[in-house]
Amino acid sequence: MPLIVRNIVLALDEPEEVLLERVAGRLNVPPAAILRHAIARRSLDARKGHGPQFVYSVEVALDGGGAAELRAMRRARNVERIDKPDRRTFKRGTEPLPQRPVVVGFGPAGMFAALLLAEAGYQPIVLERGRDVRNRHRDIMQRFYRDKFFDPESNLLYGEGGAGTYSDGKVYTRVGSPAVQNVLAILVRFGADPDILINAKPHIGSDRLPTICWRLRTHIEQLGGEVRFEQRVDDFEIRDGVLTALQVGERREPVGPVLLGIGHSARDTYQRLRAAGVTLAAKPFQLGVRIEHPQELVNRWQYGTAAGHPKVPPADYSLVAKGAGNGSDLFSFCMCPGGTILPTNEAPGLIATNGASRASRGGPFANSGLVITIDPATLGGDPFSGLELQRRCEATAFAATGGSYAVPAQRCNDFLAGRASDGVLATSYPLGGGWAAIADIVPERVTHALMRGLPMLAEKLPGFDGPESIITAPESRASASVRIPRDEKTRQSVNVRGLFPIGEGAGYAGGIVSAAIDGMHSAEAIMARYRPA
Repeated sequence: MPLIVRNIVLALDEPEEVLLERVAGRLNVPPAAILRHAIARRSLDARKGHGPQFVYSVEVALDGGGAAELRAMRRARNVERIDKPDRRTFKRGTEPLPQRPVVVGFGPAGMFAALLLAEAGYQPIVLERGRDVRNRHRDIMQRFYRDKFFDPESNLLYGEGGAGTYSDGKVYTRVGSPAVQNVLAILVRFGADPDILINAKPHIGSDRLPTICWRLRTHIEQLGGEVRFEQRVDDFEIRDGVLTALQVGERREPVGPVLLGIGHSARDTYQRLRAAGVTLAAKPFQLGVRIEHPQELVNRWQYGTAAGHPKVPPADYSLVAKGAGNGSDLFSFCMCPGGTILPTNEAPGLIATNGASRASRGGPFANSGLVITIDPATLGGDPFSGLELQRRCEATAFAATGGSYAVPAQRCNDFLAGRASDGVLATSYPLGGGWAAIADIVPERVTHALMRGLPMLAEKLPGFDGPESIITAPESRASASVRIPRDEKTRQSVNVRGLFPIGEGAGYAGGIVSAAIDGMHSAEAIMARYRPA
């Protein structure tokens, strides 16, 4: 079995070519004794106390096989034997499919579920309410950004690839599963940079994701699957606890198993599910603001005198102000170096923010969510209480800048001092911004957490709460406030058979990779029961 050698450190100015020599030294063998080696993981360590440095984990195979590897393990530190996990296998089902599987929503959960089904011969049908990525891009860039016309069915949330298409494309996750590497390998197969397989914080970039989505969809279609755009599900027909049909516009569509990957912002679909009798539940969710700084400032915070070095990427941060929100932490979320703040409303007359960045992360600004976790019990526990709180914040934000879709903003030091901001407002938000009082937009509990937490964060990064810091609001789509409870074993709705809730909209995932894995696991549950048609 091969070995993995961890914590091999290279200074910024050392080339990767010295890795082999460094690994051989750790193992106390000559470089020629290493038959094969490959980088398994690469991260940038920018902690204080030393200059930024790269840290590697390297897989190696030694001349002499297992005996030589065992000797090396006994002699060296941070060396382990690699036990390659067995491929995930399961017995295919034998029941005949009543209808081809239907996937509702073509975001990460729906896309990867459809891919798995298509490659296994199940010829899924995908119903996506938005448009294909080419027309979607035109709707966003020209009709919305240029002409200020918002299309509730083709925007930064709805359409091919879902909300993930125009995100930063972060593909690192806390999910501890062998399926993570499988998802990354699929993304590479359809055009992502192979470096995502080894980087500790991999990301793809909003400029590359649309093409990846298009390639993946084309592959599904070539295998006999269908992806139907501009197909919004308007109702769910349930008889004796079984989902029997979907209402799609004027058409009634009889169905067998349905994977429901609607995303966390399909508020109208949640309403239709509840009206149809599907069990819904409230869940904790995040709410706050998005904060923006010059990227050069973040680089200096993190890299010191090494800021600007050609080998270091635009710097990021991960921050927590413990207990700032009366027992709830204020923490950074979805930090986007060199990125852009984007509008992520699903209906007209609202403003919600999120972050994104291109593959190069070369923009002049860095932005991040700053959020607290809202316990639904504090809102009464109704499944829709969180949705209503989000909607109120978003409607107030829209009104705060005159109904122009400009994002409300305030300098951080002005927010803390309780005074209005003035002068030139520089922001990455594509529809521009207008000065406003952030405390009038977000709930009091968020204002309180920011008042306490921002100075705490500035102790870690001096100037974090200064005049170069711009707060925009609200960051209200960080996670779903609704869960569609499902059976742990069958992965079906707890009260509707044939309905498989998946992804962020079901309340069981929190990003591209976790949503993709969730969708694939539910597709496997269908495959374990049914044989292809």
